[in-house]
Amino acid sequence: MNDNDLFVITGGSRGIGAAIARHAAKTHPVVILYRDNAEAAQCVVEAIDSQGGKAWAIRADIGDEQATLGAFRKIDELGRIGVLVNNAGVTGGMSRLADLRSEDLARVFGVNVLGAFIATREAVRRMSTARGGTGGVVINMSSGASVLGAPDAWVHYAATKGALDTMTIGLSKELAGEGIRVNAVRPGVIGTELHLQRTPDALERFANTIPMGRMGTANEVAEAVIWLASPAASYVTGCLMDVRGGL
Repeated sequence: MNDNDLFVITGGSRGIGAAIARHAAKTHPVVILYRDNAEAAQCVVEAIDSQGGKAWAIRADIGDEQATLGAFRKIDELGRIGVLVNNAGVTGGMSRLADLRSEDLARVFGVNVLGAFIATREAVRRMSTARGGTGGVVINMSSGASVLGAPDAWVHYAATKGALDTMTIGLSKELAGEGIRVNAVRPGVIGTELHLQRTPDALERFANTIPMGRMGTANEVAEAVIWLASPAASYVTGCLMDVRGGL
């Protein structure tokens, strides 16, 4: 991967995705995909441009295959993909299984699992040395929920992240001979909109279970992603990197 290769981040307009974009833009041109918050996406692009970086925002619902294919056609016009970060995700709402609606279940699996597979497929078709590419990196944004299970709130969400863990392990072996490294980052309780859905009391109780005694930050997660994407991690593939304060 060279400095001109594109660093593509799905769900890059807010939270962890935006933090990854800002860090990645220090060394690579960045493309962020977003679903509906054009204003937030443009803010990220403008922030990167103001620091001398290059960035573009493309609207695409990762849960919609045709929208994803259209986004990759636009990416092709901008340059060659070097890194794909599958960060786009939805929780499906906080719910116990008995109260879970099938449409919410379908949406969370459609975005978090199917969407990640489709985006990765398109990136691999472009990166693979077996298909004329020059290699690259795929990083899946998993979650500590895949290990902890998220009972009473997000078991459905946790299951999608477990699927990403398995995808990471399998594809890392499938693609190792084609110049593509595949890893995952599993954040814990991070101070973003996702966890701030909880009440302050619930957040405090949750934070007290973390051995390091605090929530993490989006920047701390972004730093892990940037390292995995860098030449410093050239011999790292199939890694499920926990960034969750010891939880």
